[in-house]
Amino acid sequence: MAGNIWDEFDKNIDTEGLAKDVEEAAENGGRREVPHDTYEVAVTKLELVKSKKGDPMVTCWMKILEGEYKKSMIFMNQVVTQGFQIHFANEFMRALVAEMADPIDITFKTYSQYGNMIMDVMEAIDNNFEYKVRYYDSKGYNAFAIEEVYVLE
Repeated sequence: MAGNIWDEFDKNIDTEGLAKDVEEAAENGGRREVPHDTYEVAVTKLELVKSKKGDPMVTCWMKILEGEYKKSMIFMNQVVTQGFQIHFANEFMRALVAEMADPIDITFKTYSQYGNMIMDVMEAIDNNFEYKVRYYDSKGYNAFAIEEVYVLE
């Protein structure tokens, strides 16, 4: 009798496709490799964290909403120990809040202030905006550009 529940799953889920996805995940270290392209995404995480080396880093997790890679994630990780790195992260966040009625002032003064500001950005955009993001290679590094901002009702 216990086997019946599994038979139901076998009928309702594409197990052959799922088995192929498992093989692909094993080949890619558990992650589905998302090619550089333009995607519609929702930001699921934005925060100031510590990198593996212990440096301050802005991380942004973006979930793809449509197409072949729907539900896959792309990740922006920007170490912020130098002026140009902070500038890059600031420009990215300014694009995230560009369509807000009263946009958050994206500035760096201290890491404590910066971390709090990033939390404010995430709180403000969470479930309120989606984005068209160009995910591309820039000199051997993954790069991101917000091309459109969609305001959710």
